[in-house]
Amino acid sequence: MRTNLQVPFADKDQAKKLGARWDAARKVWYVENKTDMAPFSRWAPSPHVHSGAGEQPPKSIPGNKLQAAGKVIVGSDYVVPTRICQCLPWDVCDKCQATALSN
Repeated sequence: MRTNLQVPFADKDQAKKLGARWDAARKVWYVENKTDMAPFSRWAPSPHVHSGAGEQPPKSIPGNKLQAAGKVIVGSDYVVPTRICQCLPWDVCDKCQATALSN
């Protein structure tokens, strides 16, 4: 089992002497298959950090940014299309037949 460690740069030599290894792709120190984790307890990850995942947890994005992220705006001539009905954009009903793109 792999356990990622939070080793400060100043402690890297100590961690290496104890058997920790550096994962260059994930940029994290880790140990594998160690039954006694006591020597590494000072570098143990905090409870919210997943051991085995080298990535940081995703940051939350405010709601207004999520809405803006879905829009593709090109140039200053962008026009928001008006909705005629409440059907899904890929469905064509009788109301929006005239404005639908032909396939």
